[in-house]
Formats: sequence, structure tokens, C-alpha cells
Amino acid sequence: MDTKDIATTKYEAKDYKSAQAVRWCPGCGDHGVLATIHKTMSERGVAPHNTVVVSGIGCSSRLPYYMNTYGFHSIHGRGAAIATGVKTANPELDVWLITGDGDCLAIGGNHFIHAVRRNVNINIVLFNNKIYGLTKGQYSPTSARGFVSKSSPMGTVEDPFIPAELALGARGRFFARALDVDMKMMQQCMLAGANHEGTSVTEVLVNCVIFNHGTHRDYSAKEVRADRTIYLEHGKKMIYGADKNKGLVLDGLRLKSVTIGEDGYTEDDILVHDAHCKDDTLHRMLAMMSDDMPIALGVIRDVPDLIYDREVERQVKEAQAKTDIHTLQAHMYNIAGWINE
Repeated sequence: MDTKDIATTKYEAKDYKSAQAVRWCPGCGDHGVLATIHKTMSERGVAPHNTVVVSGIGCSSRLPYYMNTYGFHSIHGRGAAIATGVKTANPELDVWLITGDGDCLAIGGNHFIHAVRRNVNINIVLFNNKIYGLTKGQYSPTSARGFVSKSSPMGTVEDPFIPAELALGARGRFFARALDVDMKMMQQCMLAGANHEGTSVTEVLVNCVIFNHGTHRDYSAKEVRADRTIYLEHGKKMIYGADKNKGLVLDGLRLKSVTIGEDGYTEDDILVHDAHCKDDTLHRMLAMMSDDMPIALGVIRDVPDLIYDREVERQVKEAQAKTDIHTLQAHMYNIAGWINE
């Protein structure tokens, strides 16, 4: 990135907006994600001309058209591979990958897990609406077992991917989760991901108003959100609830939700969130909470490690230091000279 631009220029959200009309359905959660990305980039302060937004195929993947940055609307599932190439070729660029549950976790699953495993310094924003929206309502890799759709009229007979489980299973160093209706939290997650050096994955639970309306209502609806979600912040107690009287404790090898003041539990018993712990055991437990537990939002894991593109750049410089041949033209001249000898 251009640190000079960061130091001398103040960018606003509008500086990252293109003049294109946004072509998503009215009420779609994608609108909120787009606005949050604009705000996040302005707060981050990397110049638009040093920013690249890559996408694959799907409703979410239209997003590069709505950005006043460099962009690449690529092919289905290959966004992670292209983003990896962009970042490796020019590590100074701020590279974002915009993808959806169908684009990223079906045909693009292999590229996704290897980008995460390699720890390429890119920011992945994964829109999860649990449906194929652009192709008109087929079930996706994150649709629940039994989900009825145009491609599963009797209900699916398979279990879904959970993006957090997949990302952490691929040795992910950063994972965050947010709701499309909570733009403030979403921005905090995206900014933390952008500031993280290495692959960041921010899953946004998005509502598709046409083909899967209300899929996240059990924890996104205002009347239940406080008791059905827990916002994790590094260094703070894992407390939640409308009255802030619920919290998480370890019960043997499992997480347990308790009410402070009942059954002998006090605030001192509540776990403190450590997003920077290298051991991801607790991070996995938090990411996978279900049934009678709240869903975890916020930055679940944020751990530094070696970065793929930086290590490749180091190797290239080491190789260049051992020879005077630094260009393809010089290499061809060298070959020609060797042949003539």
C-alpha cells in the first residue's frame, strides 16, 4: 500500500463509490455490506488507486462495479486464485475478495481453503445468505439439511458447510462474523480484518429477500438478537443478553451458557475472550455454538503468522541478488549468448 497516501490524504466513503447504479433487489442485505465496505476503506485510508476488489460470480460478486477502485469480476469460484496472484505480483496493493457461499464454498472451495492455508494477505468478505440467489433459488453449500428449494423440492439430504469451521480447519488465522443489519459491528470486523496481516475472512450473514427471506431471523431479529447473539471483543468478558446477565463458561470440555447470579455463577466465572491465542481450540468452540447457545459475532480469531506474498517477495529478492539477470529480455539475451557459444 502507498503509506504516503495514508499519511497525507483523508479519504471519505464517497471516494470509493463508483457512478454505477447498484443493481441488487430492494431490501437485499448486500446493500448494507457495500456501504460498510466503503466506510471501512475510508477509515483504513488506503488510496482507491492502490486498492483492488476481486470477485467471482453471484449476486455479491457484482460489487466491484460499485467501487471506485481497481476491480476484477472473474469467473465462478476463482476469485481467491486471482486475488492471490494480484497480491503476490504486487504486495503493496490492498486486495479484497468479495464472494458468496455458493461462489466460495462450492466450485471455489479448493481455492478458498488454499488461500487461507497459505495466509495470503488478502481480505475476504464472504456473503452468506444460504441460497443461490443469482440463479434463482437453488440450495447452496450452507443451506441446512432438509431445506426446500427449487433444486431440492423434497428437502436437502446433506449437511451444510459452516464457513467458520472450514476456515479454521484450513489453518485460518483470522475469522470474524457479522450480521448485515448491524453495520457498526460489521465495520469493526472488516476493519480488524483489513488491519490483520494475512488472510482475513469476515463472514456476513446476509438476508436474501426474494429466495430465502428471514433465513437468519432466529438471531438477527431485533426482539431476539440480544439473547441469541454474543458479540466477542478481545480482552473482554463473554457476556451477553438483553440484561447483560448471561455469559459463557467452560463445563468440562464444552462451552456452557449460564445466568450470572444463578446456580452460584458470578461475573468472575465468565470467560475472557482471547482472539490472539495461537491454540484455536476455544475459537473453534465459539465459532460452532448452536442449539441452546448464542451465535458468536465479532472477531473470533486474530493471530499473526508468516505471510505468503511477503515470503515469496523475500525469495524473489534473494534470487535477484545472486544474478544480474532481472528481466525476461536479459534472460533471452543470456540464452542467445549461451547458444552462440
